[in-house]
Amino acid sequence: MQNQTSPLILTFGVSDPVGAIGVQADLAVFSALSCNGLSVTTALLIGDSARIEDSQDVDPDWVSDQARVVLEDAAVSAFKVGALDHVEHVTAIAEILSDYPDAPLILDPFSSRLPERGDDGDHDEEELLTAMRQLLVPQATLLMLSLVELGRLAETWRESADETMESDVEHLLALGCEFVLVTGTAAGAGHGDSVLANTLFGAEGMVSHELWQHLPGPFIGAGGTLSAAITAHMARGAEVPDAVLAAQAYTVGALAHAQRYGMGKLVPNRFFQLRTPALS
Repeated sequence: MQNQTSPLILTFGVSDPVGAIGVQADLAVFSALSCNGLSVTTALLIGDSARIEDSQDVDPDWVSDQARVVLEDAAVSAFKVGALDHVEHVTAIAEILSDYPDAPLILDPFSSRLPERGDDGDHDEEELLTAMRQLLVPQATLLMLSLVELGRLAETWRESADETMESDVEHLLALGCEFVLVTGTAAGAGHGDSVLANTLFGAEGMVSHELWQHLPGPFIGAGGTLSAAITAHMARGAEVPDAVLAAQAYTVGALAHAQRYGMGKLVPNRFFQLRTPALS
């Protein structure tokens, strides 16, 4: 019998029947990048490759117990927290992670794939975003979010409409987050709509600004693929800038080989590097 040698990663997220987002998607990425994944499910989704029709939250105590039992048994090399839409989940996960400050935490808490909440959704969203900012962001090694999601989060502290992306990122870094990766930033002069950019910020300012050719979609799960790949590379010992660069290259490959499962959107092919010839 052989002891575990590949890095173990614990991911928190939803259970998506299609595997486009959530824990199923993360486990596939971890496996493709030579890591082993452990998972804590926060919600069960009903949906297909086109849309999510409904969701059922897992009781917060069950979320905590799933994680505690696993963590008492095995030592993990990194954590990932995916899409969240329940304040009590944020609180429970933050309490657990506070006991493991030495393992890197990749925080990717937004997803457009999750269904909208009820009539009081605006109030719920502000409470949720504030909890994320206060409880999870200070523990994060890297926070990943799009430019639009950064704006939503920043509304919980902004005092004027004149704030810039850079000032919003500075605020997050001041809370204790080590790095912020903003996706979908402006590529810069001389580049058209066919080029996308992801910008990494650290304590000293901009760390990297990577340009990538836009690929035709539409896709579901691109962002989660990227954050899971970053987590895997960091679990294997890579520094944040190197992990981010390698994860972006992997994600581009997964999108270039994306597959359409049904009548919906394209799902990244996380195992594109393991293609085998067809049997004759």
